[in-house]
Amino acid sequence: MSSNAAILPEDPALLKAMIAALQAENARMSATIRAHDQLIQTLRLRIAKLKKQAFGKSSEKVEREIEQLELALEDLLIAAAESETASTDEDADATASTSNDTDAHKPRRRPRVSDTTPRERRELDPGTCCPDCGGDLRLVGEDVSDMLDLVAAQLRVLQIARLKKSCRRCEKMVQEPAPSRP
Repeated sequence: MSSNAAILPEDPALLKAMIAALQAENARMSATIRAHDQLIQTLRLRIAKLKKQAFGKSSEKVEREIEQLELALEDLLIAAAESETASTDEDADATASTSNDTDAHKPRRRPRVSDTTPRERRELDPGTCCPDCGGDLRLVGEDVSDMLDLVAAQLRVLQIARLKKSCRRCEKMVQEPAPSRP
């Protein structure tokens, strides 16, 4: 710092101009950092959402997209760490810790649940009257899906049955929407 003080001009107007330029550069770098942080947060949320969808029919596509997003996130973290170390040479260890976060990737598979696991059935009934014409509904089928639920260190399977009904008058099919999955 003392070597930089010898280079500074004596003129107050030049000093004010240098301060203004440094403040503008600082604001620009802060905006860039905020944009990178927001992008990183968005990618993390998207990865978490895709990991929740990984047990569906197209899980291979989702796993590939997760891997691509994690690679992009890793690149952003490395770039952010490099720009941080370029501006302040004090954080040399930060880049080493961020590069090891996503090294050990293994594709996850759908867990197998034994038949002895307790099951709880929940039926989502669309009602008894047609929402269009008001006619009586009759049961024509159901969609059943299983979802794992951990309750106080106890694993159980929630079986969600969405009853399908059709109107006796207008033949409209009615079914409750599927609940969101955690």
